[in-house]
Amino acid sequence: MYLVKRLLFSVLAILILTMPSLAQKEKISFEDVVTNYSFSPKRIYGIRSMKDGIHYTTLEGKGTEIVKYNYKTGKKVSVLFDLKEIEDAPIKHFSDYQFSSNENKLLLTTNTKKIYRHSFTAEYYVYNYVTKELKALSKNGPQQLATFSPDGNRIAFVRNNNLFVSTLYFGTEFQITKDGEYNKIINGAPDWVYEEEFAFNKAFEWSPDNTKLAYIKFNETKVKTFDFPMYKGSHPTYEANKEYPGEYSYKYPKAGEANSVVSVHVYDIKKKNTIKVDIGKETDQYIPRIRWTYSGSDLGVIRLNRRQNNMELLLANPFSGDTRVIYTDKNKRYIDESTYDYLTFLPNDKEFIVASEKDGYMQLYLYSKLGGLIRKLTTGEYDVTHYYGYDSTKKIFYYQAAKKNAMQREVYSVTHSGKKTYPIASKEGTNNAYFSKNFSYFIHTFTNVNTPMITSLKDRRGKTLRVLQNNKELNQKIKTYDIPTKEFFTFKNKEGISLNGYIIKPSNFDENKKYPLLMTQYSGPNSQQVLDIFRIDWYYYMAERGFVVACVDPRGTGARGEEFRKCTYMDLGHLESDDQIDAAKYLGSLNYIDEKNMAIWGWSYGGFMSTLCLAKGSDVFKAAIAIAPVTNWRFYDSVYTERYMRTPKENPDGYDKNSPIYWAPKIKGKYLLCHGTADDNVHYQNTAELTEVLVQSDIQFQMMSYTNRNHSIYGGNTRRHLYKLFTNFLEDNLK
Repeated sequence: MYLVKRLLFSVLAILILTMPSLAQKEKISFEDVVTNYSFSPKRIYGIRSMKDGIHYTTLEGKGTEIVKYNYKTGKKVSVLFDLKEIEDAPIKHFSDYQFSSNENKLLLTTNTKKIYRHSFTAEYYVYNYVTKELKALSKNGPQQLATFSPDGNRIAFVRNNNLFVSTLYFGTEFQITKDGEYNKIINGAPDWVYEEEFAFNKAFEWSPDNTKLAYIKFNETKVKTFDFPMYKGSHPTYEANKEYPGEYSYKYPKAGEANSVVSVHVYDIKKKNTIKVDIGKETDQYIPRIRWTYSGSDLGVIRLNRRQNNMELLLANPFSGDTRVIYTDKNKRYIDESTYDYLTFLPNDKEFIVASEKDGYMQLYLYSKLGGLIRKLTTGEYDVTHYYGYDSTKKIFYYQAAKKNAMQREVYSVTHSGKKTYPIASKEGTNNAYFSKNFSYFIHTFTNVNTPMITSLKDRRGKTLRVLQNNKELNQKIKTYDIPTKEFFTFKNKEGISLNGYIIKPSNFDENKKYPLLMTQYSGPNSQQVLDIFRIDWYYYMAERGFVVACVDPRGTGARGEEFRKCTYMDLGHLESDDQIDAAKYLGSLNYIDEKNMAIWGWSYGGFMSTLCLAKGSDVFKAAIAIAPVTNWRFYDSVYTERYMRTPKENPDGYDKNSPIYWAPKIKGKYLLCHGTADDNVHYQNTAELTEVLVQSDIQFQMMSYTNRNHSIYGGNTRRHLYKLFTNFLEDNLK
């Protein structure tokens, strides 16, 4: 009996001790998700495969070390570079690095200063493993896009809109172009609209034999200038603007307006002469990529008409500049910009890879350099979402696809013959891969809604060799919090089309209660917000504050085939807003949603949508938040807008009938509008024009401008202020 009493006492003691810990689980705080990013998974940064394909390197030591690892064993082999061991080192840390092809030189990037989304200036330093010297690439001012020649003996870079080549052995610097001038001519780097909408920032390429440098020249002379004021501010401070605002001026082609005239050139390093490539007499066109063939015998040039529905691949003779068309892809609507990076010339110098939607889904095709289709490599009613590359030894292609469903991603391989396809990373969720140079190994990242990112090392068949980062600490931390539940769902809109969504419920969810609803969305063409990935963010905080948060990907979004993706063509905003309103009605019909207290919010395209939905769905939504919204596509850039809408002259009704400015007088609910005054992407003009219509329509609204902030609205205390504003607005108006 004594032993039984002791046992019962022990059990009772354990229960008493553990019950408080269960009851005292932490709640997600504002700081957790807005300022501290407490639930961000750890990642491995700066991974580079070495040329042997057996080893890889990582950037460590807070930007001071490059460490070499063995793929197979995972063991640290050596520290290849340690800045702390360099006597009188001219820099204290670096943010990026690249090896020369023979790996006897190292190019370090430091002191970066952002220009636009992808572009930046930097100070580059070269470390020579033979001489053990670390020297500045140039002492004549910051550079852009510094890139080794294939043999590692030279580095090309851009400075002040001109191209330069540094010969490392002699320490000399040669200027290739001399006509570069701000807001007029750019050599070797894209203009604003190319960088933003064709998603690249380097417009030059070394030939494989090191003898030539091909580059694109952008003549911006006829492009109209857009100006906006820059105030003194505080993060950063522009002291020169203390009494009178300064002005930022740059070339920005709006829909239907003149673009840069582009030309392609090839510079011969030895002969020191430049030839111009024949890209045709038409000047109102795009050149979104140039790529050398594997041997360097020809330069591949992608040529795209202004309407972006006719893409041609030219092969240019680098000595004469003569060209011939070897491939054409036509589309009745438009060609998606993601396909341009998939262009790959194979090592046999006879074939190349392209991606196309010609059969209704984004698929990979193998073509002959003579111009004929060899075969379709991937087949099925699914979209290829990334092309990784080709193992010429095993004759295998690697790619990512949304084969299981639109919300997930898997990694596959397919043989050169196209007859055998293998899944090599296909766990339920989102899989991605970073291959070694010989494709023997790959770094695999995996995540799903309940799993923070796991980074593993796998062999080419997909066998896991070891886990590099399992985010164990984050998993343990999550267990100490009350985490709201995120679930996926589908529903059918009024036209019977199934749409994907997710819903986040409070951790203490009671199905018998009525909760206010916050809908989040982006909704832009080929975008996706409803993905099977791990993310604990501000939405989870709002769920803990008593909201149900939901997101729906409407028609026009990605990974569901061409027809679903392009049905919004010429009519941006119409079907997407209809779907968001239908989604709100569906969610409002659920017994735990308070249909009288529903709001929608979004940023950029999402702000365009949230504004439109509040106006069109005035009987559905009580409130909306719009951050940096497009309010009429006439104000936005040429490349993006015309891809989906054609020009305002061709499609005036498409531009105006779905414009928030047109719909603004119908707004009845509570409306919060936020914008940065120095937004180079979606100009503050959009908000200024919308507010004038609201004022003249006698519609009350709330507005917040953020001084000198760009499209992302951050810096100093800005993000904290912004999200506190969102939170207070929703709690004041929906609860």
